[in-house]
Amino acid sequence: MTVLLVDVANVVGSRPDGWWRDRAGAAARLLARLARLPGRSLPGPGGRTVHVTGVVAVVEGQARNVSAPDGVQVIHAPGSGDDALAECAARLVREGTPVLAVTADRGLRVRLPEATEVTGPAWLLEQLDRLDAERA
Repeated sequence: MTVLLVDVANVVGSRPDGWWRDRAGAAARLLARLARLPGRSLPGPGGRTVHVTGVVAVVEGQARNVSAPDGVQVIHAPGSGDDALAECAARLVREGTPVLAVTADRGLRVRLPEATEVTGPAWLLEQLDRLDAERA
């Protein structure tokens, strides 16, 4: 039972699909896709199964005002998204919640609590693409 903690700007920015023309729209599209993950078991990084109990997504900058779809808790970072994500990870770990953070940001990764598992955007996008293909 794991909470996915998603660095939305980092995940959106990992694919050159024109996201820079509409940052808020790109973030909203990712959030809608993330809403399908709670309650699912996914092939996780390192080969273990990840049972997703919740998704927490951190948004910042031009995407700060996007709405949260059902099933996703959105943290609207008033300043640095990295600060908000690190604080959220620390809180979840203190509460005893297993966390899988999704970011490629090396500076952020070193700020996360030791108990936080971390993976990159490619893993998450692969899971979402697979679910999209199954749906089609």
